[in-house]
Amino acid sequence: MASFLIVEARFYDHLNDMLVAGAKAALEAEGHSVEVLTVPGALEVPGAIAMAAESGRYDGFVAIGVVIRGETYHFEIVAGESARGIMALTMDGIAIGNGIITTENEEQAIVRADPTKKDKGGEAAKAARALLDLQGRFGV
Repeated sequence: MASFLIVEARFYDHLNDMLVAGAKAALEAEGHSVEVLTVPGALEVPGAIAMAAESGRYDGFVAIGVVIRGETYHFEIVAGESARGIMALTMDGIAIGNGIITTENEEQAIVRADPTKKDKGGEAAKAARALLDLQGRFGV
């Protein structure tokens, strides 16, 4: 089985708890090992994944976080740049599932984070696993 690192931007504890639970459940159900690393915010997630990937200790990664629109332009920067960083790493061949959710409000975030509802953490874990499977298929 594979070894996965969940990198979470811990800002909204109750929402992150749900996202991480969904991601862990999806991976552990298939027998994969899972570790969790916490970073300050969504902008730090791609950098942490890049460093962890360099270590060679993990086969795949799940990015977890919540960005809720506020009254300033900061939302667009954080949402866009964290997604761009994760996509750049994915294009470099790192198996990453992006579970950083971006919403207008907390109510939307709860629905997306809850493992009994949209389970975006679980979906991100499944995406990471699917990309890892593709690495094996293509020999990378």
